[in-house]
Amino acid sequence: MTPQWIAVIGTSLLAFTLKYLGHSVPASWLSHPRIQRINTLIPIVLLTALVAVNSVTVKTKIIFDHRLAGLAVAVTALLFKLPFPVIVAGAAIGSAIAYHYKY
Repeated sequence: MTPQWIAVIGTSLLAFTLKYLGHSVPASWLSHPRIQRINTLIPIVLLTALVAVNSVTVKTKIIFDHRLAGLAVAVTALLFKLPFPVIVAGAAIGSAIAYHYKY
């Protein structure tokens, strides 16, 4: 058996175990107000970290390029509470304009 297959099987078993343990947590633990507050914030924090990393990095380097301009347009649109399609379109257009004028 190759090391890749061992890694695949091992991570699959680990994922299954974590999911099983997650379903085995008593409901009384999950009903605590602090845990509920944390659970509502986890997706927001993860998505924010993903956007931040994908906006300013290429492989292992930090680079400020047209993607950051698109992110700035999206944040501005969010501050004005514009609809989601307008935010996405504005970010794409802002990024495209910055890319066009950079080169």
